[in-house]
Amino acid sequence: MATRIGIRELRTRLASHLESSTPIEVTRHGRTIGLYVPLPLQGNLSDRDKVLEAGRLMQAELEDLGLSEDELSADVKAWRQGHCDQPTA
Repeated sequence: MATRIGIRELRTRLASHLESSTPIEVTRHGRTIGLYVPLPLQGNLSDRDKVLEAGRLMQAELEDLGLSEDELSADVKAWRQGHCDQPTA
């Protein structure tokens, strides 16, 4: 389960939060804006295994939030489409 913190607290205590092994759900005005999933600190794991373990943690967080991988993928595609369609200044 992720620790839920506001962006102001994250900025204030960034170093200590980034050293944590617990995923962090970052909020702004009570709305989730991001999820930080740290790589495991075990020195005996390869970088690949650390990324795979972080992926498993991310999957668990998605399930806790009631999101499927397909829903997340569709949201990202919709977001990208909206940003690609906007004219640049």
